[in-house]
Amino acid sequence: MQLTYHPFELELKHPFTIAKFSRTSTPLMLLELKHEGYTGYGEASMVPYMGESQQSAADFLSKVDVSQFKYPFDFVEIIHYLDSIAPGQPAIKAAIDIALHDLEGKLKQQPCWKLLGSDPALMPVTSFTIGIDTPEVLIQKVKEAEACKVIKVKLGRGSDKELISTIRSVTNVPLYVDANQGWTDRQQSLETAYWLQEQGVLLIEQPMLKTDPDSNAWLTERSPIPIIGDESVQRLPDVEKAKGVYHGINVKLMKSAGMYEAHQMILKAKQLGLKILMGCMSETSCATLAAAALAPQCNWADLDGPLLTKNNPFKIPDFEDGKWVLGNDAGLGISH
Repeated sequence: MQLTYHPFELELKHPFTIAKFSRTSTPLMLLELKHEGYTGYGEASMVPYMGESQQSAADFLSKVDVSQFKYPFDFVEIIHYLDSIAPGQPAIKAAIDIALHDLEGKLKQQPCWKLLGSDPALMPVTSFTIGIDTPEVLIQKVKEAEACKVIKVKLGRGSDKELISTIRSVTNVPLYVDANQGWTDRQQSLETAYWLQEQGVLLIEQPMLKTDPDSNAWLTERSPIPIIGDESVQRLPDVEKAKGVYHGINVKLMKSAGMYEAHQMILKAKQLGLKILMGCMSETSCATLAAAALAPQCNWADLDGPLLTKNNPFKIPDFEDGKWVLGNDAGLGISH
């Protein structure tokens, strides 16, 4: 097996502003695993707040011995091996995992969604994320989201009601909101949750600090709409901790170290009675298709990477009625 990789800067169509920072691009590491005439594609999207970089990814990959990856792939063994190289760094581990899943599908001549037990007919609509911005730009972004059936709005900077009211002035589509830990006052958060329900908001992501489970649990107990843990739910052991604190969890491949553990998180969440949002970072079609292979097993999807970026190196997957379409091509279904 042969591993190759190269850094890539994924450019965003608009500056992306959330509660605590803003950016115009996202550093990626794109990799390929070649085996028996097939190529598996993988991607690490390293948003700044997660602490990974192209340099840390390259350093990690330099320590990876691809002879450890023997087909048929034992993903339990593989994730233990990757975790043994270094703690943390879930995005670059996800890139390897995604490439191995793509490769496995091609070797078995099966689409990844089928190997993972998903039903394409159950694909949820995906939301189109709108960052914090001026009213004029917000309205422009809403126009760009016309192909989507749901809009996700970033909140948490003190202008929440103004943002929602601006969006509601031009569209009535259902909304998801993400406060990115930007809320601090319990009572005010609860009042905002009731107001958001009146505005057609279906869920709230990570309203309060991930380090404050008591406040998040307080809000979850009283909120009229589901509260979803995001920054506080990274990998499989965090799912158990989310029970009683949130109504559901946001699973992202770049947090879970890839498709294998994301699938285990989904199964665990269902066992615990938690709802599931399949989310993403700023990603190309590669990681989007990897997450889409699991999305039919979730309640909601927020997989808008290819819709928000302008230099995707892969073909944008088919998108119909606000949903990604899973095809029958072997592996992830990536094409250039």
